[in-house]
Amino acid sequence: MPGQIVRGLFVVLCGLVGGAAGSAFGSESPYTLVGVAAGLAAGLGALLVERVLRRVQGRVLISGIVGLVIGLLLARFLLDSVAIFLEPSSQPVRISVALLVMVAAGYVATAVAVEQGRGLSVLNLVRAVKEQPGVERNKILDTSVIIDGRIADICETGFIEGTLIIPQFVLRELQHIADSSDPIKRNRGRRGLDILQKIQKNPNVQVRIHDMDFPDIRDVDGKLVAMAKALAAKVVTNDFNLNKVAELYGVSVLNINELTNALRPVVLPGEEIRVYVLKEGKEYNQGVAYLDDGTMVVIDSGRRHIGQTVDVCVTSVLQTTAGRMIFSRLKEEAEVA
Repeated sequence: MPGQIVRGLFVVLCGLVGGAAGSAFGSESPYTLVGVAAGLAAGLGALLVERVLRRVQGRVLISGIVGLVIGLLLARFLLDSVAIFLEPSSQPVRISVALLVMVAAGYVATAVAVEQGRGLSVLNLVRAVKEQPGVERNKILDTSVIIDGRIADICETGFIEGTLIIPQFVLRELQHIADSSDPIKRNRGRRGLDILQKIQKNPNVQVRIHDMDFPDIRDVDGKLVAMAKALAAKVVTNDFNLNKVAELYGVSVLNINELTNALRPVVLPGEEIRVYVLKEGKEYNQGVAYLDDGTMVVIDSGRRHIGQTVDVCVTSVLQTTAGRMIFSRLKEEAEVA
């Protein structure tokens, strides 16, 4: 309440000052009324600017002010450069050109400073100088890869370079999942938020929350692809469908599942491995085992050894989009053959 009273008094004061300024131009009432209206408008405008600035982050505000100053200095330089061409012009033309140049340069510099200043730091400036132009260093994380959690472990190894971008619409989707009435979805959403906190606490990883949005695109996958194209960034995901859609639009994708498959131990036909037969297979008399990395091993005639650890000989390896499958037969049968 005290704040509202102060703001009201401020607007009234602006109106009085405007009326006094208007009466200084002439004793007629129109001047005074115009002055009062101008003063009230200035006061309300100042309150509106104050309300907007209260919602702006400090770093963004500082970046905007610095950008505005640089833009005005640039406008002054441009005006000095073209002053010789404006000499024959009339005074109103010169003033109009000067205002146009100052407004345009101030707006462009402020907009660029606000957009780029969100992740501004001395370390980022050094990285920007060192990195080669044209290299896609920004990486956008989608919802599935955040909930999956393996991205945090990859960040710990130092293999991830550049900036990890978390779109606001991805955060909203995570919060929506975390607030779900379904306990499974709720746990997945909370796990995703915990993974984000873990990544942000990593001093070797630069994380940036980006508020770019595309209101005309409804699905999150479409927004991710559009954002990646706009920022010349890569999408980090483990969603097979998003991977295919991004490739259709020419967007580079880093698929965590493909990385996992590439890092699995190479097993060649003829090699012997020891596995624990866990269950029966789909075909007659087959047994199924799994390696430590989750690779499925199908064992011919292995059904009778369920619950046992056996030595098998690899016969073939099948690589699929879902992962790698190893086909084998019992060692004693392979020796007899």
